[in-house]
Amino acid sequence: MNKRKEKVSEKIWEDFKRGQNLSDKQIEKFKKYSNTLIEWSKDINLTAIRDLSGIIRQHFIDSFELKNHFSLTKIKTMADIGTGAGFPSIPLKILYPHLKLFLIEVNKKKQKFLNFLIEELDLQNVEIVNLDWRTFLRKTTFDIDIFVTKAALNDLELSRMFKPACFYKNSTLVYLASEDWEPHLKVEKFVFDYKFYTLGKKRRKLVFMKLP
Repeated sequence: MNKRKEKVSEKIWEDFKRGQNLSDKQIEKFKKYSNTLIEWSKDINLTAIRDLSGIIRQHFIDSFELKNHFSLTKIKTMADIGTGAGFPSIPLKILYPHLKLFLIEVNKKKQKFLNFLIEELDLQNVEIVNLDWRTFLRKTTFDIDIFVTKAALNDLELSRMFKPACFYKNSTLVYLASEDWEPHLKVEKFVFDYKFYTLGKKRRKLVFMKLP
């Protein structure tokens, strides 16, 4: 990296640190996260975003939005459905180390990335669950306070968790979506709140769902 690019990179990280009120330890973890993501994305389909500012905005800051509308200090466990490269749960884990994470991911290459990332960032209490969503709902009984997902599955499929026989029917689900996203007619009854926000030039929203 030449000196000019290095200075630009340092400025981006400094703005991110100051804007999000991050500690030195946290910013170092995000730097490792970014570097690992870029390197592994050369061989695995993790993200199409390769520039630093894009990764920070589209992945890290977007993941942070949940903390502005939901008290993560008052919960203990989070499950990330189809987590892929770990968004939004791992950035939140860096901010809230007390959280126990369940990363639901069936893709073996992405599981390998997640295992490496967890070790690289020295994250504790993070479990990778290599089950598809329907099997997860049928076969597990984890203590989970909140489910999150960044549009990994359609909302009708996700709403299976609210079926009467499902162990997780009383948990909250947060769906990270674009501003123009609308729920399926059969899912509308589970939506109890929307929180809109701006990410760069895009408008997005958090969709909160729960059994009525």
